[in-house]
Amino acid sequence: MKKISLVLSLVLLFACIQLQAQKKIHASDIMHDIKNGKNIVYKNATIVGVLDFTFMEEALTKLPKRRTGWFSSGSNNTVKNRITNKIRFENCVFQDPVFAYIHDEDSGYTFTANFTENVAFTDCTFNEMALFKYSTFYSQTDFSNTKFRSANTFKYAVFKHKADFTKAEFNESANFKYAKFNKGLSFKNTRFKDDLNIKYSTVSGKFEISGMDVAYGIDSKYTRINGEKFRYNKK
Repeated sequence: MKKISLVLSLVLLFACIQLQAQKKIHASDIMHDIKNGKNIVYKNATIVGVLDFTFMEEALTKLPKRRTGWFSSGSNNTVKNRITNKIRFENCVFQDPVFAYIHDEDSGYTFTANFTENVAFTDCTFNEMALFKYSTFYSQTDFSNTKFRSANTFKYAVFKHKADFTKAEFNESANFKYAKFNKGLSFKNTRFKDDLNIKYSTVSGKFEISGMDVAYGIDSKYTRINGEKFRYNKK
């Protein structure tokens, strides 16, 4: 009898684990929580729908429509959204694009998102685009063990604290051109299946690249690591 009870308990436990692993969360619900000031914490979830940290659709309703020559007179066409919530995703799969940068051709506006609190996407998978161009990360940033399956960009991104990409995996070209890392960067055991663009990037602080693997070339023209030229010897 005890053996049967144990088996049933294990079956129920396994079922609960499976249900948890298959938990689906709508991106719109996450955006709603961000708007309401809630910290975002998810583990073992599949995120469905476009997760737009710029909140472009809402912002467009409050902006004037583009007119001929509207941006040619020195006016700024960039709309910056400030995310003040803590963001943490662990072992999550993003089925659809994740945007912290969008250039809207119809309106002519560019929408970006900055993050004031800790941001963590650990052990996650981005199946579609993950765009963080022009984003400023004011606190700890952690993308360790995360897989970027499609287009990605951190071009012009600024990391005020250490940026951790340890054991991350990039299927397509990884774009960190013009990025600034103010307190260290880890590409330790990071795998780049295409090329790596760190042209014009600057790193201050500890720079970890042991075990880093780049399948094709590294564009490191004008890159500076603590004021020195970037050097990489693949073993």
